[in-house]
Amino acid sequence: MNSTLDRTLQLTQLSGQAVKELSPSFDQLPKTDHADGEYRLRRYSIVRVSNGKVQTMPKRLFMQSDEVNTFQGNICRSFEALDERMLGSAGMFEMCEVFKNANLLSDEQEIEIHQIRIAAINGETQVAPEGVHQDGFNHIAVIGIDRHNIEGGEFMVYRDKADIPFLSMALQQGEVAILADNQLWHNARPIKAVKQDEQGYLDLFVLTAKEEDHALHA
Repeated sequence: MNSTLDRTLQLTQLSGQAVKELSPSFDQLPKTDHADGEYRLRRYSIVRVSNGKVQTMPKRLFMQSDEVNTFQGNICRSFEALDERMLGSAGMFEMCEVFKNANLLSDEQEIEIHQIRIAAINGETQVAPEGVHQDGFNHIAVIGIDRHNIEGGEFMVYRDKADIPFLSMALQQGEVAILADNQLWHNARPIKAVKQDEQGYLDLFVLTAKEEDHALHA
């Protein structure tokens, strides 16, 4: 991997204990009224990480511009917050600390956390309905938590929107892909249930950070 990609893409792994603590609450993720709300179940919280703990910030709506999100851009979306017990767990701190340290973020930096289950519905289900895209942040991380009764769902990373992916991997339990969202592009393959009479799903976290001036490091 060349020096540019060394700085913009990092792959790492959470501990098995962290995955064990983060997994159970995915079974309680709610559907929403949004365009993908029937099959992309989600909770959303904003945190800071300092003094060895995760600090929850006040709830607010989530919105991306239509330049970034061609599927649901310029739409204010409201999600229920992450489970409080999970937010206070050692596993959550480990996940956020990995993201914070990899990107040299300050204690004041807000980290947005999306907890998502993509449920396989009829035929192929889109993991990323917007296709090859950027999320409009400086940094993002995608963390695999579970894959159950599915094929597909590989996370793909591109140097440019029109390129072919130079990375394609099915994120297994605890695997973390961290990338500079303002320099690389990403997408995911659709998922499909292997056994048609059994629910299939992909569980993951997406962490994002958009650095403000006070959060930048020399």
